[in-house]
Amino acid sequence: MKTSNISKKRKLTILIAIVVALAIGGGVYAFTASNTVPLTTTGSGAGAVSGYTVTSLHYVLDATTPANIDSLTFTISPAVPNMGTGKVVIAAALSTGGPTNYTCTTDVPGTTVTCATISPQLTTTLLTGVTVTAAQ
Repeated sequence: MKTSNISKKRKLTILIAIVVALAIGGGVYAFTASNTVPLTTTGSGAGAVSGYTVTSLHYVLDATTPANIDSLTFTISPAVPNMGTGKVVIAAALSTGGPTNYTCTTDVPGTTVTCATISPQLTTTLLTGVTVTAAQ
């Protein structure tokens, strides 16, 4: 009879464990079922990243104060789209207080870039270098 009691106790223990597991599982489901997640789109991919070539950097000096640089113009290759996906930014390295970033625009073919450098005013005395960042 002792074997029967042990068997009944084991079955009762297993039954209680199953009931507890179901109760915990139900509680977890109820908690997670109450979350609301908005519809989103995501994805991933791979592509080659190549550099741009910048040539013919030209400084446009202010006619009244030639120490002020009013804009920078240069040629970039390959072309950067002038609408939507393309963006060009220059970072002017300064001897003090820099660097300063300026947003640029491209012409319709996307090969000539112009960067207004008057806000804040770029000067020849502070400019030590130019870094171009371009993306499509």
